[in-house]
Amino acid sequence: MDTAPERLPVELVPHRPEWAAMARDEAKRLREAIGENILIEIHHIGSTAIPGIHAKPTVDLMPLVTNLSELDARKADVCALGYEWRGEFGISGRRFLTRMSDDRRQRLFNVHCFEASMPDVDRHLAFRDYMLTHPGRAKAYEAEKFRARDMQPDDTLAYSQEKGPWIKAAEQEALAWYRMR
Repeated sequence: MDTAPERLPVELVPHRPEWAAMARDEAKRLREAIGENILIEIHHIGSTAIPGIHAKPTVDLMPLVTNLSELDARKADVCALGYEWRGEFGISGRRFLTRMSDDRRQRLFNVHCFEASMPDVDRHLAFRDYMLTHPGRAKAYEAEKFRARDMQPDDTLAYSQEKGPWIKAAEQEALAWYRMR
């Protein structure tokens, strides 16, 4: 059964270089569980992919697959890695997975699986790449993260909703830039 992720306190920490290595290592594990026959690639997205800004210490990955039905058939293999399968979790055409630390006090990974043709793929990549190439906007994003954390310090889901309008506006800006490249 699909369930909502745990509501955890919001912790923002300075960027950690090891997040990139964590993303690479976890991508290898996911590649084996998902299967090369349906996996196209895995992207490191989210705040941990943006050096120079504070982030929640949860690495976001975005595997792109050829077919969600085939991914669904690999659910047991992915869950065997310690993931909890959350289903679409509010975004049609996504499979959302989370992996907690062994003591269940920290979410280590959020995994957002999409078919490569889904429009949400460009949205995520555009936002990441825009923040990487526009440090002033990345710092504005960091400020928004602190504002949202101060408003919703005890609930990561409410924190995400709090910063949602800022993110949506920034995504539009990022998508316009992304499509012009």
